[in-house]
Amino acid sequence: MPEIHPTAVVHPTAEIADDVKIGPFCVVGEHVKLGPGCVLHSHVVIDGPSSFGSGNEFFPFSVIGLKSQDLKYQGEPTYLEVGNNNVFRENATINRATDIGGATRIGSNNLFLVSCHAGHDCQIGNHVIFSGFATAAGHVTVGDYAILAGCCAVHQFASIGEHSMVGAMARVSQDVLPYTIVEGHPAVTRSVNSIGMQRRGFSEEDLRAVRMCYKKLFVNKKLSVQEAIEELRNSDYAENPCLKRIVEFVETSERGFCH
Repeated sequence: MPEIHPTAVVHPTAEIADDVKIGPFCVVGEHVKLGPGCVLHSHVVIDGPSSFGSGNEFFPFSVIGLKSQDLKYQGEPTYLEVGNNNVFRENATINRATDIGGATRIGSNNLFLVSCHAGHDCQIGNHVIFSGFATAAGHVTVGDYAILAGCCAVHQFASIGEHSMVGAMARVSQDVLPYTIVEGHPAVTRSVNSIGMQRRGFSEEDLRAVRMCYKKLFVNKKLSVQEAIEELRNSDYAENPCLKRIVEFVETSERGFCH
């Protein structure tokens, strides 16, 4: 049976795995599913419809799965879907989606630090870090292994590419290319995330390909974006998967990307 503190309030429709631990003064709402090994320390609020995989850990005053803060939301059924082994530290907040039948989705092995926020309809990958007070507005997409540093703010509908890093207190109003570092107010692309790529096992060829992309797109001011893309497609690294990913990202960006 789950270990539920006498002061906790758990809705009778909540589906709780047998080894879940729910600490003092927690509230688990209607239509919540908590998978094996989830731990709610104390004063945690989880509402639904929302589902959580195994091994998720919730620290005091985290508020997860409550309704969208979008003024257009009129109470339609929306969802939060969370994978495995995520950590939600103190005061972290995650909202359900806005549109009927829609879902905010969070993958696995993510870390949400103190007082960070992911708004309605966010799509967050795996191994992502939201540092303290980092915020993502509604409909933000965050790729795998991205890092959002403290107090940064990401505009709605922006995309943060995989293996990228957003600097502390940055104001991100456009997309962030994979494998890059942005910072500033407004955020601009400062460099390749070389150290992050090395730590995650990317090859020297991958690093050279990404550095060439950076030079073509950000350093060579004589080239338009389309001209830079054409040169990348005809370069010696044209078949490199990192280069292909950057080209794809640029060409599908709807907001433009941080320069």
